[in-house]
Amino acid sequence: MDYLYTDEQRMLVSSIRAFVEQELRPHEAETDQLGYVPEELGKQIVKKALEMGFYAANLPEEIGGGGLDYASLALMEREFGKTTYGLHGFVHRPSEILMACEGDQIEEYLLPCVRAERKEFFALTEPGAGSDIMSMQTRAERDGDDWIINGSKHFISSPVQADFAILFAITGIEETPRGPRKQVTAFLVDTGLEGFAIERGPRCAAQRAYRTFQLSFDNVRVPHGKILGEEGKGLDLAGKWLKMGRVWVAAGCCGKAERLLGLAIEWAASRKQFGQPIGKFQGTSFKLADMATELRAADLLVMNAARKADLGIMEDDDAAMAKLFAAEMVGRVADNTVQIYGGMGLMEDLPVERLWRDARLDRIWDGTSEIQRHIISRSLLRPHGA
Repeated sequence: MDYLYTDEQRMLVSSIRAFVEQELRPHEAETDQLGYVPEELGKQIVKKALEMGFYAANLPEEIGGGGLDYASLALMEREFGKTTYGLHGFVHRPSEILMACEGDQIEEYLLPCVRAERKEFFALTEPGAGSDIMSMQTRAERDGDDWIINGSKHFISSPVQADFAILFAITGIEETPRGPRKQVTAFLVDTGLEGFAIERGPRCAAQRAYRTFQLSFDNVRVPHGKILGEEGKGLDLAGKWLKMGRVWVAAGCCGKAERLLGLAIEWAASRKQFGQPIGKFQGTSFKLADMATELRAADLLVMNAARKADLGIMEDDDAAMAKLFAAEMVGRVADNTVQIYGGMGLMEDLPVERLWRDARLDRIWDGTSEIQRHIISRSLLRPHGA
């Protein structure tokens, strides 16, 4: 795949690979056991990321971001995918939705996120509204110059507790040819407001150091000026973030798969049974061949989506195909790696079992595999009126 990259992208990959090896991977096992990243370690990662120019690499240079194109960002995510989200989550990529900030919001929210002074929650998912966003129950009602918010969010993931939430809430109903449809608005809601409670979510078997939070809103009052973007247009903002988010997950899957494949090859070449390396047996060697082939295909799907995004022509199904194939690919690669290692593949002394656990989440977050198949099939059938 290297021949597809520019010289600048090769340098970027080399720099990030060294950063991951030196600053992040040495802490994987410890943070996985702890279930969080110690505060001082997190600060150290942020400081180093700022020095290296990796922080906020997705936002424009004119506001202090890295200004990278989508293809380069995909390569970043691929390298970061070789370690845990709990660690590389500190090398923050602020939500591009914040580019909708206007007026005082720019100094209060956007620029501090670029400078690593503030961190946001992306608060969309609810207990009864995961992939089915329109089942959302959180509501905001107008009260003079303010809005009163009531509801809850869960599975809000972040390596640390954030300073504010980009909160999506129902603010009205509009009539459409297909019937009534909820209008959703995005709000900037600071933590610490009366009625805004945050709890640590349940511990997950995968990505253990990447926390989840539960947010609840009990008559939380926010000014009208805290609306992000336009009233009733929150899902338009969310859609842009979610679509590219699927490409980033897919890229991370490719990085994780490459690391797993490397571990599997080393083990197959050195582990001997019946007087020869187990890689000599077709039961093992054919697994390696399939793993390498599927990884190559996933990489091409990811770069196709990223480059189309750079040209402004990426469709929903481009992101969905990349995410679907890459997430299911890394699951197979992880499972085959465990099988090649045998019993040792499940021992905590080696990284294989952790990567295997972490890979399972990729078929769920940012839209399950079933949702991706729905998006793809809809794009095929819609032109035919079905």
